[in-house]
Amino acid sequence: MGSIGTLHNMLVDRGLSMETTMQLNTAAAQLAELGHPTRLGIFRVLVRAGRQGVPVGDIQQVLDIPNSTLSHHLSRMSNVGLMEQRREGRTLYCVLQFGTVEALLGFLYSECCLGVEVATLAPNTDNTQCCAE
Repeated sequence: MGSIGTLHNMLVDRGLSMETTMQLNTAAAQLAELGHPTRLGIFRVLVRAGRQGVPVGDIQQVLDIPNSTLSHHLSRMSNVGLMEQRREGRTLYCVLQFGTVEALLGFLYSECCLGVEVATLAPNTDNTQCCAE
């Protein structure tokens, strides 16, 4: 938690809005969860399943992992809003939150090709001119 607070303070000090820092924190948390091979595999299964979702048992069978391991990974993905679960009778379905994923991708691409001044990215502590050729 300390590193998130440090990141937040650094970004605010550099002039980024509170909204932008919150978006960065959310995106970082979501991407961190997708940074694990098992969760990335789950994500890919959920993408293939589409908006109707997929039964938990099918995910377990495709990835060939123990139920307790799968439950742990599903919980982590759910905690950052990447997926939800719904019950139909005795079957528990996992559904990718496509809106959340689209928002994440939109955030990542939102400033594509806008250009940036190097001086606004990081303080130049040694007074050299980077990229000044």
